[in-house]
Amino acid sequence: MEAQAALIPTPDNALVWHEDALHLLDQRLLPERALFLRCQESGEVAQAITDMVVRGAPAIGIAAAYGVVLAARRRYVQWGAGWSHHLGPDLAGLAHARPTAVNLAWALQRMRGCLARCGEGDPLGPLLAEARAIHQEDRLANRRMGELGAALIEGPTRVITHCNAGALATGGYGTALGVIRSAFAAGRLSGVYADETRPWLQGARLTAWELQQDAIPVVLQADGAAAALMAEGGIGWVIVGADRIAANGDVANKIGTYGLAVLARYHRVGFMVVAPTSTLDLGVASGAEIPIEARDPSEVLACGGRRVGPEGVAARNPVFDVTPAELVDALVTERGVILCPDRPKIRALMEG
Repeated sequence: MEAQAALIPTPDNALVWHEDALHLLDQRLLPERALFLRCQESGEVAQAITDMVVRGAPAIGIAAAYGVVLAARRRYVQWGAGWSHHLGPDLAGLAHARPTAVNLAWALQRMRGCLARCGEGDPLGPLLAEARAIHQEDRLANRRMGELGAALIEGPTRVITHCNAGALATGGYGTALGVIRSAFAAGRLSGVYADETRPWLQGARLTAWELQQDAIPVVLQADGAAAALMAEGGIGWVIVGADRIAANGDVANKIGTYGLAVLARYHRVGFMVVAPTSTLDLGVASGAEIPIEARDPSEVLACGGRRVGPEGVAARNPVFDVTPAELVDALVTERGVILCPDRPKIRALMEG
């Protein structure tokens, strides 16, 4: 991957196809620096996903779709006729970049369908058009979810969000932050509390930066401060995204989401999950079947590049947890809103 600084970094401009390469705004560096990494190979895209250069389920899927474009272009140049028979390792590398976000598998499956229609000619045009369509459809879906979710909020009120489910995590506008943006524009939101989200601090670094760009009042808080804040009153909703939603409505999202849902139920605060239907995995019966990614324990033992845990102390670093469907008050998708989601309601939404 090659660092690039020529493109203009904004929350809505985190993934850019430019001059025959995929440019990814390096989210590990925000907000101190805004730098694009230029990916010309599918392996570079897979590594960028693994290394958290790009993160957030929809954005991971979009990046993987562009990764297929890069892989097919390279194989076509190498092999000409018969190029498609050499794509297996490239697709496998993308598929295994991160295991929990179902949008990754969804996007790759859609790109495989396009590959099957390409024949053995130059695949660049059709594949690039499909990747761009996935990207644009996500942007439009986010806008629609923003409108639907904002309509549920009686305000003005304050909300809590966890991790980053904004434009940086999607094709643009955001899922949870899309609802927050739309609600603020409609006068239904007076302020946002952003959990800092250890250990990668996506709330502190990314969500606060996004909301600041839009002049939406945001206050950072330690993850453990949410309970006392809810007890004070004045919090209308907890609004989060999702990395995978099982057929029964169980939600896998950033670690700490489950605890927030429990707190919200106890304090009678609404709990809203905002995610496109590409995040719904009907092949997984419940959250118990969702693979939970575990990352390097050193991420917990350090903060800001400085070790904070004593040498010799072990750490666990699950990236996600599963919130049972019965704790979800509203599931907002681009196809509509499900109140108190369950298996029959999700099936009806997807079949409809």
